[in-house]
This record gives sequence, structure tokens and C-alpha cells, in this order.
Amino acid sequence: MRLFTVLLFLTIGFSSFGQTMKEVETFKHNSIIINNDTINYHTYSKKPISSTKTLLLYVQGSRAKSLYKTIKKNGKKYIKTIIPIDFNLVPDDCLFVVISKKGIPFLTKWDEKFSIPKSYYENQTLEYRTFQADQVINNLTDTYKNQFKKIIALGHSEGSDVIAKLGTINKDITHFGYLSGGGNTQFIDFITFVRKEIDKGQISEEEGLKEINSILEDLKKIMADPKSTDKFWAGKNNSYNRWSTFSEPPIDNLIQISKPIFVAIGTKDQAVALESAYLIPIEFIRKQKDNLTFKVYPYLDHGFGKEIEAGKFEEHWNDVFKDFLNWVNEK
Repeated sequence: MRLFTVLLFLTIGFSSFGQTMKEVETFKHNSIIINNDTINYHTYSKKPISSTKTLLLYVQGSRAKSLYKTIKKNGKKYIKTIIPIDFNLVPDDCLFVVISKKGIPFLTKWDEKFSIPKSYYENQTLEYRTFQADQVINNLTDTYKNQFKKIIALGHSEGSDVIAKLGTINKDITHFGYLSGGGNTQFIDFITFVRKEIDKGQISEEEGLKEINSILEDLKKIMADPKSTDKFWAGKNNSYNRWSTFSEPPIDNLIQISKPIFVAIGTKDQAVALESAYLIPIEFIRKQKDNLTFKVYPYLDHGFGKEIEAGKFEEHWNDVFKDFLNWVNEK
């Protein structure tokens, strides 16, 4: 079933041994307490924060995972992470910022079971993740007044939806990065991928229509009970509460942003239909807006990997990240 193939790539995160324990220990940990709510965010910089001139907030995708895990292998301790960025590429004058999901620790142990708390599902919404990001930027700009010459918001996958929404409320951000996100509602991707299977002859029209009708019925159930945190669709970690809020078409938010926007997607993306992403430049053209840079990367998937043979991939995430940083420097 295409639904579960898409689910796989929606929930896949990055798993890397590239970052060292020294880099992880360099992070400084901060908390914002507002109305009995605690937002935990983490900063990394190569120089003292007072010497940084650029703030780069990275908003990750849709996994209920800690940002880092420790793992022992052959008697040695390693770090695994869902942050795909090579820290060697982070500019020397940059303050790099990430935010923990609600109720999820910064660091956990790979071999210890972690139960996802109820607070995660209650706040698994576009509105809350956007609120988190806005509060973190505001906290940093208030703490380090007039220090940052550039404030960059970069999101990937579900995080790109957050970045689009964030751009409608935070006016201090100077540059936006929107990676592996569509323009239309996330719901349409499930239908699009089934239609592609039909067109390729991988399933029959009858099988495809049956699957599409089933998806439509599921979507009706979600929107009939949109706040539910104990009903799930497309995986045990994706509540109705999550789906109903992230059904908002990102193009409605992107088109409101007047600052420069960098949008990137791979032609082999398995979670976001390329057709949905093309809605973004079309709408910017239609509205005669010229603040969009739209890049399509041939043969790359949702995480900007390239399959060179069955089950073997070349990683190109950092090539895209370098393109993004070069774009920021030019704008």
C-alpha cells in the first residue's frame, strides 16, 4: 500500500555518527517558561555567543525522538542524531539553534526505552511548533539585542510547514529555508502517490480507486475529531491532532512572506509529491512575487539522498545545505 510507503518516509529521520561527543557537549541548554509551559532549546556556536552575528534556527521533521542518542558499539560510545547538518559547515559567526519536541529530552540512550509522554501528543500541532520557534527567536533577540545581522529559519519536512507559518508572525527573520515541503495540503500527497502507482501500472485502476476511497474516508474521520490525541492515522505516532493542524496548505503562509525564501526538493521525494512543491513557484509567479528561489535536485529523495543501487545511497544533504548558505550570503 502506497500509504504505508509514504508513512515510512514521513517518519524516517536522519541517523548519523558524524557529530562527535565534543560537539554535542558544546551545546548550551536553555528553557523558556510561559504560562506553565516550558520550551527547551539548545544553542551551538564555535565562538562565544556574544561574538556571533548570525542566528540560524533549524526546525526538524516529524519524529517523536530526542535530538541525540548515545550508543555503545564495540566497546566505544557513539552519538546518533536526527540533525543532518555537518557542523563543520556552520559558519564561525553563527549561533545554531534547535528546539526539543514537547516532552522529549535532548539526549537519550539508544538501548533504553523511552515512552512518548501525553504532553507530546497534546502539543503535536502546527500552531504549537510555530509558537515554540517564535518564542525561541524572540528570547534570543531580546537577550542579545541588536547583535544578529541575519536571522535565518530553516525547516525540513514537517519543519518546513512550521517555517512557513512562522513567517506570518515573526517579522525579525531575514531568510527562510523550506526543504522537502509541498505547497498543497499534506493530505493530497497520499492521493497523488496512489495515482502515480496506477499510471505506472503497478496497481490496477480498481485497486487504486479502492485505496483512494479508503484514504478519503480516513481523512473524514480525522476532521470529524480533529483534537483527538488517542486516535492515530498513518502510524502510531501521528495523532488526529497532528494531522488536522498540518493539513493547512503551506502556500497560504509562504505567499504572505516578503523576505527571501529558498525552497528545495528532490525529484525522488517519497513523502512529498513533486507536483505539490511546484505549486509554490506557480503561485509566486501568479501573485507577481519575486522573493522566491526554487530549486529542484534531480534524483534526490526526501532526505536528499541518491540511491546509487538497491539499498545503497549517496548522501547529498550537506550539498543542499551549502547551496542554502551560499544563497543566504548572496541575499
